Amino acid sequence: MTDRPEEPRASAIRPYVITGGRAETGGEPLSWESLVMATEEAFPASLQPEHLAILAHCEGLISVAEVAAHIGQPPSVIQVLLFDLLEWGLIVTRPPIPPAERADVTMLRKVLHGLENNL
Repeated sequence: MTDRPEEPRASAIRPYVITGGRAETGGEPLSWESLVMATEEAFPASLQPEHLAILAHCEGLISVAEVAAHIGQPPSVIQVLLFDLLEWGLIVTRPPIPPAERADVTMLRKVLHGLENNL
């Protein structure tokens, strides 16, 4: 017996069943880099398992793409489910940081080299 990490299993439920046949969110779709986080609201008992799985991964800020990877569903399906949670007030979103506001990589490299030289 080998100690291999368990591989994620593909869901036997088709994505269109999970989303109730919806392919669109009904609003502006979240970008893959958008950050989501669960609110402190109590979860209704009527939530489907996929919604609950998403909320379990959204205890801190996490991107839409990361949620899709954890849940094992395509990002388009996750976007529909996240939109549901957003409408119900169970998550909050933060848009991705625009490239102009990101740190300058050359400056970070200079700082790193400076720190390495002082060691």
